[in-house]
Amino acid sequence: MTTATVFPDWQQDDTEGWGKRPLMISHTLHTSPLFTDDALADLIGRYPKGTYGLVNTGGRNERELWREGEIGNVPGQKVIEMIGNGRMWLNLRRACDRSPAYKALLDQILAEFAAHVPGFNPTWGSLGILISSPGARVYYHADMPGQALGQIRGSKRVYVYPAERPYLTPEGLENIACYGLEFDLDYDPAFDAKATVYDAQPGQLFHWPLNAPHRVDNHDCLNVSFTIEFLTPEIRRHQIVTAANGILRQKLGVVPTSQATSGPGYWTKAVLQAGVRRAGLLKRQQTKKRPVTFALDVSVPGGIRPVAEHAAS
Repeated sequence: MTTATVFPDWQQDDTEGWGKRPLMISHTLHTSPLFTDDALADLIGRYPKGTYGLVNTGGRNERELWREGEIGNVPGQKVIEMIGNGRMWLNLRRACDRSPAYKALLDQILAEFAAHVPGFNPTWGSLGILISSPGARVYYHADMPGQALGQIRGSKRVYVYPAERPYLTPEGLENIACYGLEFDLDYDPAFDAKATVYDAQPGQLFHWPLNAPHRVDNHDCLNVSFTIEFLTPEIRRHQIVTAANGILRQKLGVVPTSQATSGPGYWTKAVLQAGVRRAGLLKRQQTKKRPVTFALDVSVPGGIRPVAEHAAS
């Protein structure tokens, strides 16, 4: 079930600013039945172990203290309640693959983007849902696909930084393209002076330029948000050339000087990065996943039961 129009108040300024500057666009999904507790509880029950991300943040401590966990046999309604009373966030990855209703919603959102943004022609998209505790934090990072973040419930502060030095270096972006090291970017609190800052409220969606670093601090309330990721042919070419530049810099000692996404140089880089990936040479430096060390358990104080450390499924 989707709403008649997700973005009824889309402005010409939103069209003109798309992909060029951070935007806040009104949406109607905070009133959708797809985001009630009952609907979210049902969705949680559709996720087998290993297909979601559950993290105990331990408050506002550094991410090195984060612990990975499992839902176990806790019902979805209780999971939401425990997150609201704890220090956790739950990432329901690719909800569009778990339910036809969320797939239809993703298709509608992308179609409305395309209707408002000339030349927007996504070749891939994903819709995820984040349920997070009061005070939870998402650290400074950047992403390779196009991004949008919609607020459904609660409030959070969103910081968006320019996609340029010193906030984002070519080397940092290349590490993301090659190895998925989104959270390895260097952050300096002085960067905040140049950040665009939003106090996100239900009914607001945020979109920022490609690769713009960002971070999020929840206010003192349970938060429910949805994320949209997408690729267009141009974004995909940008990923390819960025990965190739990383290979040139790190493996061949060549400092790349071009980010061109067309012409003979681009195609040479496309062949290079495809060959290196097929050879498996980009997998060896990927960030090691945190082991699972806890499970939700309604019978223990705090709802978190330690388990024998094991790899995520």
